[in-house]
Amino acid sequence: MIFNHAFRCAALIALSLFLSACSLVPHQSTPQVDIDEHTQVSLPTPASLGYQLSASQLITASWAINGKTTSEQLPVQLQVINNEVVLAGFSSWGTRVLSLSYDGEQIQTEVLNGLQGSLPQPEQVLFNLMITLWPSSAWEGSLNEVRWRIIDKNNSRAIFDSDGEKIIEIQYSSSNKLEGKIDFHHLKHQFSISIQTLQHQIN
Repeated sequence: MIFNHAFRCAALIALSLFLSACSLVPHQSTPQVDIDEHTQVSLPTPASLGYQLSASQLITASWAINGKTTSEQLPVQLQVINNEVVLAGFSSWGTRVLSLSYDGEQIQTEVLNGLQGSLPQPEQVLFNLMITLWPSSAWEGSLNEVRWRIIDKNNSRAIFDSDGEKIIEIQYSSSNKLEGKIDFHHLKHQFSISIQTLQHQIN
């Protein structure tokens, strides 16, 4: 799924990095991502964010395996310039392990050779950032196509499926989404993501 099987242990990543060539494997796809097991949703355009952005963020994913909670971190650099999103993810020691660019029509991704099954899909990292940061008005059209709904209330956001069940719950620690921490909870698949913006610049 989106993040519950996305991360493996740090030892596996380190071993894969050691054994594999340090090259990024390219991939191209349309701007549709899995929002649930049998449902895909089209991403909003980059420009629908409403401003240009450069941000350094730390994504922490947590999930339970056999009753034990596991968590992993992925530092990312996010840029939204004109009508393009550029995303890069790094290892804890600074190696770029994934990258992505999205121009509203195509998603171009690269993942470090040997880590394709150990890292989250770049498209899913992009989805989680866009579903938390982009305004609800940017999402309404594509969600309506699959009969899902997005509702903002105070400093929270909820995503409901076509049956009216709340699937995703997002809590913001500040009315400014780029300040403080964002807590993303997938209620159906029981995993959580926190997004901490370390620094940002808006143009």
